[in-house]
Amino acid sequence: MQNEKPTHEYRTLAEIQLRKDRLSDEIAQHSEKIATLWAMLFAKQENSTKGEHMATLIANGVTAVDTFLLVRKLMKNYGGIFKFLKSKKTK
Repeated sequence: MQNEKPTHEYRTLAEIQLRKDRLSDEIAQHSEKIATLWAMLFAKQENSTKGEHMATLIANGVTAVDTFLLVRKLMKNYGGIFKFLKSKKTK
């Protein structure tokens, strides 16, 4: 495996406890980082400028047109989704 950490032989309970404490600290740090990133992901964005608003509208419009063209192409090539499903059920 690529992400394997080197193993260590523990000879005393104190060594095991020390390793456990270090891992607990690492887990706490990672948890804080994940919580921060999660909060940033769902944080409400500030009001955008008119230019950013227009760019978003254009991007969404292009996505909608692209989706429409894809569905139209699939319907034309495969004769519709419902015909495809009916032909599978009759087999």
